[in-house]
Amino acid sequence: MRNKICYALVFLLCMVSCNSNLVFSDYVPVGNGKWEIGKAMDFEFSQLDSVQNHHMFISIRNDNTFEFSNLFLITELEYPDGNTIKDTLEFKMAEPTGEWLGKGVGSIKENKLWYRENIVFPDSGVYKLRVAHAMRKNGEVDGLHILQGITDVGLEIEKSTQ
Repeated sequence: MRNKICYALVFLLCMVSCNSNLVFSDYVPVGNGKWEIGKAMDFEFSQLDSVQNHHMFISIRNDNTFEFSNLFLITELEYPDGNTIKDTLEFKMAEPTGEWLGKGVGSIKENKLWYRENIVFPDSGVYKLRVAHAMRKNGEVDGLHILQGITDVGLEIEKSTQ
């Protein structure tokens, strides 16, 4: 009887935590929390509804060794026909007080960052997203060769409800 209750609770928790609008989710771990400059995190996806609008999110997991209050990323979204859209993005990662934004308990925080809103994927085939960091210290021209504190980079795509 006790096992049945445990299984029922686990099943209920899984059902409540699932996002029915989620159509793609993938995470790439950053080796030892040290993201090398020029090392892009690559994602590939296909088979999305060509009429439905979607929202794209870049998810970043960081720990307490991340030294900055913001994060600069360079993204390249490649369509199946070879056309590519390149963006430089800035995301706020901490409050001015130093308190981390995002969700999580303990030293790891996860930030779900808006990347594209109401995007349609009209072409069949494989779409590719590359994400690289573009961090540097104030007053320096060269980027950081090693960005510490980022543990995982993810991509999530959800159906738009609008």
